Amino acid sequence: MEVRDRNEHLLALKVMRLTRPTLCSPIVVTSDSKDLPGNLLNNDLKHDITSVPGIETLSAGQFLLLPQSFGNIYLGETFSSYICVHNDSNQIAKDVSVKADLQTSSQRIPLSGHQTESVAAELHPQDTVDDVIHHEVKEVGTHILVCEVSYTSPTQARLSFRKFFKFQVLKPLDVKTKFYNAESDEVFLEAQVQNITTGPICLEKVSLESSHLFTVTALNSTLDGESVFGRVNVLQPQASRQFLYCLAPEPTLTSDLRLLSGATNIGKLDIIWRSNLGERGRLQTSQLQRMAPDYGDIRLSIQELPNIVVLGEAFTFVCRIINTCERSMDLVLTLEPMHSSGLAWSGVSGKQMGKLEPGASIHLPLCMVPLSSGLKNISGIRLTDVFLKRTYDYDDIAQVFVTQSTT
Repeated sequence: MEVRDRNEHLLALKVMRLTRPTLCSPIVVTSDSKDLPGNLLNNDLKHDITSVPGIETLSAGQFLLLPQSFGNIYLGETFSSYICVHNDSNQIAKDVSVKADLQTSSQRIPLSGHQTESVAAELHPQDTVDDVIHHEVKEVGTHILVCEVSYTSPTQARLSFRKFFKFQVLKPLDVKTKFYNAESDEVFLEAQVQNITTGPICLEKVSLESSHLFTVTALNSTLDGESVFGRVNVLQPQASRQFLYCLAPEPTLTSDLRLLSGATNIGKLDIIWRSNLGERGRLQTSQLQRMAPDYGDIRLSIQELPNIVVLGEAFTFVCRIINTCERSMDLVLTLEPMHSSGLAWSGVSGKQMGKLEPGASIHLPLCMVPLSSGLKNISGIRLTDVFLKRTYDYDDIAQVFVTQSTT
């Protein structure tokens, strides 16, 4: 882009975006000599600089094409531009200074020319002063590059002019997240990353920077430590990748469920990709938030449970009961018979468990006898609060597989 007004100023301003070339190949369109175009299309293809002499119709290979326009700029990429001020008059301009700012919808970012008062003490005819600016784009939407040139004319008048160059910053990736709160207090995060640019990109890094409340483990590698997507994770336009992470809460959270339910900040996704012959881009999401788990007044979780049990042989499992409300509770345990489940309780129903203070927990061993083989659901646990006469039902809390023998 070139801006100059000969009637007012001695200097001309040129602004060019610096970007890498692209790969191109000839567009093969031919016709028979007897057709209406004759040999016009064939001759044009022979003169195409991207075609290979002798085998023009094969479209063999690709060539590097220098940028012909401003092109697309995506969020997270580095915007680079070359700014040149040229004196194409026959007079000397003195004390030439060039300033460049980037105006976004929310801020004005100084890029160049704010550290020194003068770039050139004298700019003779046909001489130039130039500068290269770089800026990592961190906002989507309209951006305006503001360039201001100031100089002193031969008549000692201080002159200046300002020009604006507008461009759009587009969103390169679409990131969607899903959370699952496990019974073990772990949080599983599924992140779907979709390429919404116009060309293929290579995902160089996709990591989760967890908050101080959690420890993260990435579940995107094989047992050999290699990525499940291969050594090169290429994403075509509109294609997606799913990444899975497991977040384990810190021990201070698991000891107090009220703190754990309030730990909604998970962390940030950090994504680095490469496009257009290795051009680098980086995107970091905002703080990811999960829905706070609702444990109700009482939380019952399984602490110990065998996976496989034998038909007709009693087995024992251990439950943990936690008072998650703000008041004391006096609980009574009731074991409801569940004949259709294929399991029978072995123990005393209506047992007094005593008073349970807010935040306190107890471990409760229970015993069952399998009556039929197969995969069975454990149900029928009832906890009644004597103070409020309120009963809490717990069904389908776990599963065991019943086999007919141990062999």
